[in-house]
Amino acid sequence: MNTSDNKAVYFKREALKRVVKAFDEGTLETKAYRIPFDVIPQDSKSAVRCCIYKERAVFRARTLAALGCSVEKDDEATSLNDYAKEALLRKDVPEVPLTVMDIACKGCVKARHIVTEACQGCLARPCQQACKFGAISFENGRSKIDADKCKNCGQCKEACPYNAITYVPVPCEQSCPVNAIHKGENGFAEIDFEKCISCGHCMEACPFGAIMERSQLIDILSSIKSTRKVCAMIAPSIVGQFDCTLPQLMTAVKKAGFDKVTEVAEGADITTANEARELIERLEGGARFMTTSCCAAWIQAVKKHLPALKEFVSHTKTPASYTADIEKKNGFTTVFIGPCVSKRVEGMEDPNIDYVMTYEELAAMLDAKGIKPAECEEMPLDPNISGEARYYGVTGGVAQAVENALNGKRPFKKLAINGLDKKAMLMLNAYAKGAGDFQLLEVMSCKGGCIGGPCTMKKQAQVIKPIKDLVANSPKVKPAFDEEKKEEK
Repeated sequence: MNTSDNKAVYFKREALKRVVKAFDEGTLETKAYRIPFDVIPQDSKSAVRCCIYKERAVFRARTLAALGCSVEKDDEATSLNDYAKEALLRKDVPEVPLTVMDIACKGCVKARHIVTEACQGCLARPCQQACKFGAISFENGRSKIDADKCKNCGQCKEACPYNAITYVPVPCEQSCPVNAIHKGENGFAEIDFEKCISCGHCMEACPFGAIMERSQLIDILSSIKSTRKVCAMIAPSIVGQFDCTLPQLMTAVKKAGFDKVTEVAEGADITTANEARELIERLEGGARFMTTSCCAAWIQAVKKHLPALKEFVSHTKTPASYTADIEKKNGFTTVFIGPCVSKRVEGMEDPNIDYVMTYEELAAMLDAKGIKPAECEEMPLDPNISGEARYYGVTGGVAQAVENALNGKRPFKKLAINGLDKKAMLMLNAYAKGAGDFQLLEVMSCKGGCIGGPCTMKKQAQVIKPIKDLVANSPKVKPAFDEEKKEEK
């Protein structure tokens, strides 16, 4: 999780902040080129890289991503001023949500198991006995692993009584649940966007911050500056992310220039009612189970990697989609503010969601504008939004909301996938083939739910209590069958 002493996170947020500040000052087109030099002045000392010149080059790439540009397509001879002008003139948001800064990538060596100095050269040779591929030999009284024969199964590591064998991963590759990231010909990370589900796990895992999302901040700021009415739709998981109450944060967001601020939890109540009814209809129709449809990365995973599960995915729209539908009818340009990268993909596919902003981008905007949420007055919350809807951002929250909305009408078993990884993908394939004893399967790409998203501000342990406190002071979800059904438009 992101922390204040994480330099990779600091520089990422600093780039976002500098872009917002330059936009507000009206100097983005003329002084964007100065941003890397202002952040890393001549008397700076490089904390990680060989020199300040490379540090600046990396920060230039971060600024490109903050402008919404593709670092992979960067022509180094083109000034940041020119990229800023392009960003200000563009009509469509970036189609690809992530970008890799090869200049920041460490170019990690291939993931492997290695023998450390803790090896005691056991007479029993337990590591050699455990290896099924003949990859372990003994030289000079210690075991040695042949990288050409090793399959990285880890059996030798498990067998060693001295814990002398360790696994050295490539963090971004290991974190990707769908094997969409790999080394390119130049030895640096590349993303295969045909496979990528935009979960952002690789971005969060890279300790050098070499992967960034292509921001839509410029597009959002331009919309706010125009005569259009802009509505900020804040996800339920935002509670506790900033050092203030939710009502204070909503006021702060409005001060940042938005004409209206609304809770996506409003849409979550609609999702709950429709998903509860859909579940009953499916089960009564003979379906084995139904999966939730709220997590955008999960939906991408089904489309690209788990086609056998497509028939089980709920047709109910996401809370963001329902909320955007409401605000579009009210005449607003809609901006979803959430913790993840994959919502950018949902925004591109949903005509009612115009832009997507992350919590990190919101923090950069508030910081650049000098707005302190903790000093803001409290905006009244919608008293009709249920506690279950406001708990959607925590693993198990969606399934629990559906169960509570059914109010015992049709008992069912529920199961939650707490984070997508390689093991979870295998399990999901098994469920498609008949494994599992459940009727409702909730799938969240991030461990812990949306509160564990790659663009959050706080650790999960810090936000649970504020969320539960808000839930406790909110009304219960309405029974799904005690009110007239809300039809999808």
